Amino acid sequence: MNCFLLCGVSTALLSLLWPQVICNISRGECSTADPLPVLPKQYQSGDINIAGIISQIYLFYMMMDFKSPPSSDLFEDIVVVTQIYQHILALVFTVKEINTNPEILPNVTLGFQIYNSHFTSKWMYHASMELLSSKGRLIPNYSCDIQKYPVAVIGGPDTDVCLHMAIILHIYKFPQVTYGSAPTTNKDKQAGFYHQMFPNMDHQYKGILQLLKHFQWTWIGGLFVSNDNGEKFVQDVVPMFLQSGVCFDFIERFPTASYSTDILNIVKEGMKMYSVVMNSTVNSVVVQGEIDIMIILRMFPTMSKFEEIPLQGKCKIWIMTAQMDFTSLPFQRWEDLDFLHGALSFAVHSREVPGFREFLQSRKPSFSPEDGFIRVFWEEAFGCVFSGSMVDGKLNPVMDSQPICTGEEKLETLPSSVFEMDMTGHSYSIYNAVHIVAQALHVAHSMTFKHRARTGKVRLTELLKHHPWKLNEVIRRISFNNTAGEIIYFNQNGELDAGFDVINWITFPNKSFLKVKVGGIGSVTSQEDMLSIYEETIIWPSRFNQVRPLSLCNNYCHLGSAKTRIEGEPFCCYDCLRCPEGKISNLIDMDDCFSCPEGQYANKDQNSCPPKVVTFLTYVETLGTLLAISSLFSTFILLLVLGIFIKYQDTPIVKANNRNLTYILLISLLLSFLCALLFIGKPNKKTCLLRQSAFAIIFTVAVSCVLAKTITVILAFMATKLKSAMRKWMGKRLAISIVLFCSFIQVILCTVWLLTFPPFPEFNMHLMAEEIVLECNEGSFVMFYCVLGFMGLLALVSFTVAFFARKLPDTFNEAKFITFSMLIFCSVWLSFVPSYLTTGGKHMVAVEIFSIITSSGGLLVCIFFPKCYIIILRPELNSKQQLRQRRS
Repeated sequence: MNCFLLCGVSTALLSLLWPQVICNISRGECSTADPLPVLPKQYQSGDINIAGIISQIYLFYMMMDFKSPPSSDLFEDIVVVTQIYQHILALVFTVKEINTNPEILPNVTLGFQIYNSHFTSKWMYHASMELLSSKGRLIPNYSCDIQKYPVAVIGGPDTDVCLHMAIILHIYKFPQVTYGSAPTTNKDKQAGFYHQMFPNMDHQYKGILQLLKHFQWTWIGGLFVSNDNGEKFVQDVVPMFLQSGVCFDFIERFPTASYSTDILNIVKEGMKMYSVVMNSTVNSVVVQGEIDIMIILRMFPTMSKFEEIPLQGKCKIWIMTAQMDFTSLPFQRWEDLDFLHGALSFAVHSREVPGFREFLQSRKPSFSPEDGFIRVFWEEAFGCVFSGSMVDGKLNPVMDSQPICTGEEKLETLPSSVFEMDMTGHSYSIYNAVHIVAQALHVAHSMTFKHRARTGKVRLTELLKHHPWKLNEVIRRISFNNTAGEIIYFNQNGELDAGFDVINWITFPNKSFLKVKVGGIGSVTSQEDMLSIYEETIIWPSRFNQVRPLSLCNNYCHLGSAKTRIEGEPFCCYDCLRCPEGKISNLIDMDDCFSCPEGQYANKDQNSCPPKVVTFLTYVETLGTLLAISSLFSTFILLLVLGIFIKYQDTPIVKANNRNLTYILLISLLLSFLCALLFIGKPNKKTCLLRQSAFAIIFTVAVSCVLAKTITVILAFMATKLKSAMRKWMGKRLAISIVLFCSFIQVILCTVWLLTFPPFPEFNMHLMAEEIVLECNEGSFVMFYCVLGFMGLLALVSFTVAFFARKLPDTFNEAKFITFSMLIFCSVWLSFVPSYLTTGGKHMVAVEIFSIITSSGGLLVCIFFPKCYIIILRPELNSKQQLRQRRS
């Protein structure tokens, strides 16, 4: 079977071309064609043919401007890309493995054939048409003399070449399996014949985005190749990154060689790109490239010498796509690899293939005479020459500076920058691609064998020659376990259903490197498609001191602050502003501050929301203790006064101005002092109902007693005149009537209040910033101020009446003392209203308690202390004789 792998690779200064090697593994036959741009005739090997063109191992330096298409006399030197040789060995290894496996294609030998694409579209089309022509004749569709008709094409790893291959071969319904970058194809016409050994690229870009977000790298750079996939990266992927909060400081295109550009312009573009990358403040750069782009990246150390921008202090973290792989030119062999240290790359998920390393170790020029590449590779890889090597058709004399190749050198001694012993991602894709074709042929062969047993007709080769598309149906449905233990199958879009590995590159001073798997992302159809990263195993570039690097336009906004946009800058560049009072930010780089939920408050640093503490005026705290002591002390003083008045109740000073009113007033003041205790302690339903109504009724009784006393003084003076009409109003009934009437009105108001909008305990979440205040809601502030207003009206009337009666002649005239007491009372409660409205929580309760104690104390001191002074210290004034003298 002939394996036809189509490819071409482009760099800024190079064209990559393949020689022609035709090998029959089963028969040990091999033919190597001239490496110059001449297509070979078709060769046959095996019972069933697969055609292919594989990626180039030879490079031809072009030492002139690309003004015209190259010809054979333009190439002055031939060099070898040693890393690509593993792709050929992977193909050879896989075919050998299949041919020695009796369970796959028994009695059928699988062969392969390599064609040359010469990198150009012209030769690519030429190679594709040769598959459809007779031997030695480029006449498409004229293939009558072809005995071993190719049944499938395996191509890669370059995008453009695989695209040119698909344009022609899909017309003839050839099964096409690509192992590199997926070209942009006509989905409707080509999808049925096009199978991609590469997972969906959009899935890879989503994985890269998840990687950036995981490391919080929001300020990055981008490099892309100049092809359809590069344009797709700029048009589709970059906007996706921007929508997810990742900004690009630069997006640069790799310089590209063409026939219309000269080397000088390419060098200038390369230097410009290097300068942009290295002068940028970003620390991570996403590189969307092909397999050859590593050659350009490896030129960075050389560019640093010309641009005088050292790599050491501005090392970047390269985030490379899975299409890339390590390749280099011979003159780059001794260049430093330190700029790759710590890089991260995606790779098609793969496993170690049993026997491949041993197969590589067994390759020797003397043991592999059918391998037309091995001698050229060997000389380039080991820096030696074989005696008898030919140059321009003449024997090449062995140079003194180059040792002679013994052929016994070991591949495992080569640094990985020259040749890797572990199977690369592209080689693993070739391995699976050949197995897929073989498995599909095995299924088709089994079906044909059964059909032939029944009818005696139809051979597999004849069936595939005239109906090649039938193999597509089998390939699309094929599913199997390869020898590495991995399930291989295509999804409905003809893409390999596999995930990606995240690789960390570790370089060493001996020009070698190590690829370490540090994470991965599941396949498109898997449930575990989220990125997994083992960050502790990642080796970062040396300049970051093994700490996760930052890639930000500016430093993080710390806790307690939020981002604010800078006019004219990308949204990843911002300033940080402190959160406004009452709001917090508990994460770095928050877009905005937010308020704490109910029951929590913003702390001093504005970075967390501690729970609020439930507070109320308690006996334990200092304020509550002082107020309780004041209430009890005032109660004690009042009890002493009451005891004095009871003891001296028969003296003239006690009997004057209605002794019963005096006792009622003293008891109401006693209750008012004790009423203050209802406001201290944890509010509950009972205390909330009692405190305001009890206070209002008790104070109304006290004030009405004072009013009754004042009226009694006035009536007593007016009744001193004989035959005065006021005598009939004199007596206890008038005073008691005043007290009862005023108290009855207040009781009615309080009853209506309690029946309609009763006070109740509630948690006030918003009053205090750091506390939840447990307080009594008054229910109806209208009713509260009505009750308070009626009490104030009584006080104002009492003050007015007492003020006009203050100069009436009387030995025990209380009017002037009542005037002072009511002045204090009114002053206290007038100042209480604004204080009550402007304070809250337990301080508001404290203000009311203070007002109750102060106003009650004012009545006690102003009205009763002067009488106690006379009773205790001036008893001589407490007599009827003194009373008569004053009256006369």
